[in-house]
Amino acid sequence: MTSRIPRDSRLRLVRPRPLAAAPSAVNQRPTRRPAPRPPEGTPARAELAATARAGLAGAVRVARWADAALGPGSDGATADGKATLSEATTRLAAADLGLSGPEIRAEWDTARLAGLVEVHGDNARPGWRLRAWDRDDSAVLRGWVALFDAWSLASPEPADQEPGAVAEVVSAMPQVLSFLQLSAGPVPVEQLLDLLQQRVTELRTERCEVSYAPDGAAATPEAPPAAPAPAGDTETPLPPLLDWALDALASVGALTRADGHATLTPLGSWAVWVKLEQICVAAQSPAGNIEQSAEDMLRGCAQLRPKAARDEYRAWLAARPVGRAVTELLDGARGEDALLRGLAFEALRVVGAPAEPDVRAVVDEPALRPYALLWLAEHDGIDPEDAHEVLTREEATWLWVDTAAAVADHGEAEMLVRHLEAAVQPTVPMLLDEVRAVGHPRTVQVLVALAAAHPDPALAKAVRRAAFQVHTGG
Repeated sequence: MTSRIPRDSRLRLVRPRPLAAAPSAVNQRPTRRPAPRPPEGTPARAELAATARAGLAGAVRVARWADAALGPGSDGATADGKATLSEATTRLAAADLGLSGPEIRAEWDTARLAGLVEVHGDNARPGWRLRAWDRDDSAVLRGWVALFDAWSLASPEPADQEPGAVAEVVSAMPQVLSFLQLSAGPVPVEQLLDLLQQRVTELRTERCEVSYAPDGAAATPEAPPAAPAPAGDTETPLPPLLDWALDALASVGALTRADGHATLTPLGSWAVWVKLEQICVAAQSPAGNIEQSAEDMLRGCAQLRPKAARDEYRAWLAARPVGRAVTELLDGARGEDALLRGLAFEALRVVGAPAEPDVRAVVDEPALRPYALLWLAEHDGIDPEDAHEVLTREEATWLWVDTAAAVADHGEAEMLVRHLEAAVQPTVPMLLDEVRAVGHPRTVQVLVALAAAHPDPALAKAVRRAAFQVHTGG
């Protein structure tokens, strides 16, 4: 009987190139929402970016000094894991830049909040926005919006106020800012105070819980739970907190105060409009997954085209706090479905910089490590086409198997065959040897599916033999 295996194994692969984990449906025709236009009178993006550059010039100067004087990843830049500058670094920066120590610290904090510098423990490095600052208006505006989102951290909160009251004011301020944006002009602070009091009362009412009797029984109709007290009747006065909030927003350039009135700056008005648009996108979730869990949302996006999926990610993200959304996405990525793992990190790419600490924290988890490393590489400015170079050979092989598992579960046979092109190994025998050694839990299923799908009998036989050897431990 003649062997069907060629004498010299010419089962060679083409040069490796990345393959997306998520299959897309060719017949999906998502409806396109026209790009919204900012309100009439809003400056052009180039003008807004120029204003943001001017407002953050001091922070950029300190960030660039740190990049040049300390170098990326230099030790001793910060004093602790809270991103505060060390005394020695502050003195050195003050001497070189001609600023005082408090000014250096203030600009450093601003640079950190705007994503111009990234601090990891005692190490600091320039953020990707700093690299793109002079040439990319979008990076500048995103940096300013990140600072705008962190306005409550830009100025110390009043020391004599209850933390709970401060948190209520921070939660209520989006409605105050929306009112300012819709007013399109100066608004009396007294009017803003009334609105703040109403919103704080609503927040307290929303979280009101039914009281229970001492014996554990629910309160009877004769003894109904007490209604929350109006904001004006609480022991914590809101005027000082409103003053703090307005001053903090003014410090980041979002508004101005004069003669008892507050007015949004063009940048502040544009940023609030952007936030309102995100809420509108969330309310018009293209595929209706806005109220689903992260896992169900990702499953709902599995058959969408990439752009439609990104729109769905944005809608889902806009409807919940960023921290909670990132946690849910990473939890979904830890499941057994490899497709959801890839889609979760695509959604995290939409999140951007706010997800960086959480993504970095999962680098040591074997199942998530290759995805996290690729995400971090792209976040640091490496071209997506070259990001795979940050992976070791073993990590790239593990990712190949994981992606093949996603294709085997959700794709077509032809796609699984084409997936061979994404392998880093130059020949099939080398690929099979390294796939067997990498220890992916889905190795057997992937090899069996590949053997069944491949039209070359000799290759299919070699793959089946490898699957049997992995299964039997040989």
